[in-house]
Amino acid sequence: MDNSADKISGSVEWEIPPIQKKKTFLGRLFSFKVLRTILIILLYVFTIPFLLFAVPVISERFAPETQISHKDGQNDKQIAKLKSDISVLNKKIAKLTPGNVYLVINTTENKFYLYENKKIIREGLCSTGSLISLIGEGDKKWIFKTPRGDHKVRGKITNPVWHKPDWAFIEEGLPVPPAGDPSRFERNVLGDYALVLGDGYMIHGTLYQRFIGMPVTHGCVRMGDADLDVVWHKMDVGSKVYIY
Repeated sequence: MDNSADKISGSVEWEIPPIQKKKTFLGRLFSFKVLRTILIILLYVFTIPFLLFAVPVISERFAPETQISHKDGQNDKQIAKLKSDISVLNKKIAKLTPGNVYLVINTTENKFYLYENKKIIREGLCSTGSLISLIGEGDKKWIFKTPRGDHKVRGKITNPVWHKPDWAFIEEGLPVPPAGDPSRFERNVLGDYALVLGDGYMIHGTLYQRFIGMPVTHGCVRMGDADLDVVWHKMDVGSKVYIY
């Protein structure tokens, strides 16, 4: 019995060390996993606040704040100067702009704008000079352009008669008649109304309504019948006409 007990006892003593070693290994493994998890959590805990708060501080520290603010200051001064210049120009325009009825003609786009009390009351298409040149006998030469600048109405005519100049005959290949010859007077080709601008230039109607809006005239300004009716009745002798 004693020998058996000794064997059993020896057997027990033989098996205990491996069990203890196994538990120690598992414990170390568990501790390592826990430690790694804790480190990862700490990394997230400290890294995210760093990114949220430290990075903007670094950006502000190294960003060229002085240059940006300096440029903004220059821009503010330039904007303020431009606003001041615009205000001065608007005042000058207000002094030069009539308060009553006046007409503006754009020869580039062949458009007109009728103003009253500095507001547009009528606008539409018109026809202006073709810029075509015509050469006559000797040194005579004509360029058919509408005169730009500041004009005024010098006269108002109903049922105007066209006094044909020399170029009208040369253009048609006809001999030029003497001044006052009946062939120089042609009726019913300038519409119902005409506003005289001087130097042979007028604002008048036309038989060729389909060409309104095109640069086809010999220098006068042509308008459609309805537009001419409004402009003629609104404008007075002395009213301003701005052509550009």
